[in-house]
Amino acid sequence: MSEAKTDQSTKEGLKSIKKTWETLRFMLKLTWQKKPILLLVYAVSLLRRVFDRAWQILLPKLLMDELQLFLAGAEASLHLHNIGMYAVISVGVNLLSGIIGSIVDDHARSVINEWFQEYIAADMARQAMEMDFEHTEDPDALDVLNKANEGMSWYSGGVEGVLNELFQLLSNILVICGGAAVVLVTCPLLFPVQLAALLAFLYFNMKNNRIEVASFERLSADNRIFSYFFFQISQFQYGKDIRLYNSAGMMGRRAEDQAKKMTATWLEENVKTRNNNWVMDVVNTLRDAISYFYIGYLAITHKISLGDFSMCVAAASVLYQSMFGIAGGLQQITNRCNYAHRYLEFLEYPAAMEKGSRSVEKGEHTIEFADVSFQYPRSENYVLRHINLKIKSGEHLSIVGLNGAGKTTLVKLLCRLYDVTEGAILIDGVNIKEYAEEEYRRLFAVVFQDFELFAFSLKENVVLAETDSADPKKIEEVLRLTGLSEDVQKLPEGMDTMIFKSYDEHGTELSGGQKQKTAIARALYRNAPIVILDEPTAALDPIAEYEIYRQFETLVGGKTAIYISHRLSSCRFCDKIAVFAEETLREYGTHDELVSLEGGIYAEMFHEQAKYYVDIA
Repeated sequence: MSEAKTDQSTKEGLKSIKKTWETLRFMLKLTWQKKPILLLVYAVSLLRRVFDRAWQILLPKLLMDELQLFLAGAEASLHLHNIGMYAVISVGVNLLSGIIGSIVDDHARSVINEWFQEYIAADMARQAMEMDFEHTEDPDALDVLNKANEGMSWYSGGVEGVLNELFQLLSNILVICGGAAVVLVTCPLLFPVQLAALLAFLYFNMKNNRIEVASFERLSADNRIFSYFFFQISQFQYGKDIRLYNSAGMMGRRAEDQAKKMTATWLEENVKTRNNNWVMDVVNTLRDAISYFYIGYLAITHKISLGDFSMCVAAASVLYQSMFGIAGGLQQITNRCNYAHRYLEFLEYPAAMEKGSRSVEKGEHTIEFADVSFQYPRSENYVLRHINLKIKSGEHLSIVGLNGAGKTTLVKLLCRLYDVTEGAILIDGVNIKEYAEEEYRRLFAVVFQDFELFAFSLKENVVLAETDSADPKKIEEVLRLTGLSEDVQKLPEGMDTMIFKSYDEHGTELSGGQKQKTAIARALYRNAPIVILDEPTAALDPIAEYEIYRQFETLVGGKTAIYISHRLSSCRFCDKIAVFAEETLREYGTHDELVSLEGGIYAEMFHEQAKYYVDIA
């Protein structure tokens, strides 16, 4: 059993060393590429620290030797002059060190650290936006993202925090050479005392580090929930529901429960580390007592001078601090690098889907679902089973069915936000897995029922790309087709009016219908050969809905269109209708064919909805 534990501990140690090396190499490379001046800043800081420690060791001896000679009756003027000179040098050294420290450590590093924090945040946001969509709904991937965020912030200190520990380690290595030389020459037995105390201190400090890392692992998921309660729910967009349903109390209690859970974890960590901290305090006390007794004994027995006594006291302190700095620095570098390595793991998070490289041919495109079945990751139940469906180029298909029938899932599979579990989706007879991802997705202009608008201008929300190359006439045309032109003319800045108030206090709040029309305009502006509209009129009033349907041919034109809606009146505008139920495609045909199908699902749904529009007066 003990051998197994030893092997496991060895593997974990080697794994930790590998992570440390990978992280240091990444940080140094990133710094050299983005902000090489930071390396110069650290070099200046390193030299300043080494000089400060050397002067800290040497100054007490110089002063005590001059004072001892003066007290012994030597010429006063000479030694008082030397003491004054040392004092002036000391003041000058401290002043110069303070100025350099203020410029280098306080200002330069602070500015560069802020730059790197913004760079890392943007890089993680880029990775989150570019990684496979499947990961955005995967709790494991979300935990990796959360650990990357935390690991590169308060736990590791980011790029600056890791490199600062590295350069402190280098400065301590240089300082320890001078301190060890002084101690070994004047009071050699002091060295093993410092070393023994250091080893004991590091042992208990290492136990504390393991406890902290274990807490970090436990808190990663809790921190994500904590952020949801204390940051997301407090956003104004949730204000109506919270007020109308009087749920502030419930939300507050849930937040308090989560805070208590996290506090309990921190308390447990504190209890576990407390005894170790007490032992480390005792070790330091014994080290000081033994050191001062030994150096005092050497001075009383005249084996060293008072100047040597002062130098030994300072050297012993610097030596221990440097030794502790090296050993503790190694631990800190390891810990910080292991935390920061979460960022590297997030950047290298494995893809969920194979990426092809085949180009998409121009022209007409035929879509085919060939015996497609699908179940979401970490789910045992199939959402779709054995779907066989062919959509010709330019065909308008309406997909209907009850909630949970898999309609939106079908669209996600076609857009390759997920890969099919079984079967294949073909475009022009080619498995979509073979196509280059970016080129393949240019085929689609999609409006999902849970679409998002962003706190940018209306024009930017329509174009959703580089607006410098946007076509104003084309934007005006799609706004006209979706019925937004008059609304835009009433806005203070027209198409340049900011949406929401996140960035602009004068930003406008669009109505639900205006938001939906904007999303449809975005899809039309993209001008892709395949248009997919998932519940595009859900937030529109009947008149606006009718206008959208009336202009359906103009909006979509000769493009292939897939249309999902609960309102079956939209099906009249489509060539074919696919009815989904019980995880599969149950009915397929034209409106007239399906509505006359006795006992059919579509016929029953259509007649059930139609009676609400019949004038029974």
